[in-house]
Amino acid sequence: MSNKAKGAKKKQDDPRQVVANNKKARHDFTIEDVFEAGIVLSGTEVKALRMGRASLVDGYVAIDHDEAWLENVHIPEYFQGTWNNHAPKRKRKLLLHREEIDRLGVKSREKGHTIVPLRLYFLDGRAKVEIALARGKKEYDKRQTLREQQDMREARRAIRHKELLG
Repeated sequence: MSNKAKGAKKKQDDPRQVVANNKKARHDFTIEDVFEAGIVLSGTEVKALRMGRASLVDGYVAIDHDEAWLENVHIPEYFQGTWNNHAPKRKRKLLLHREEIDRLGVKSREKGHTIVPLRLYFLDGRAKVEIALARGKKEYDKRQTLREQQDMREARRAIRHKELLG
């Protein structure tokens, strides 16, 4: 089976319909722990998400009064919405278990830690967000990661080239 066929099969097995990815988070942070949370949304927000429109780039999670809030995530207004359309960057409540909120709250107060959204998707018709407890990378860590990725890419390219010739 070719690599393309493997990738296609993997996507069919995954029941998640991904709306938005936060590639910048994986570049800027070291991911330590990942959680899945539900989101409290209004009707027009769900419709805008179903159209595949959202941006997680500047988003973060804040723990306030023992509740988790997703802030600064941009879900554009639903263009067919009326006067009851939503504000694009409003705070959205996250649905997590009490133990998870407590653990995230304690860890996020430590120096250098934050909680960032990684993916926004639909699972069984419900909007979910994958959030991560993350530690900020220094500039040299980011360069090292890019260098490692480039080295891996070149190694795969060399192996593939050798297989084609041999």
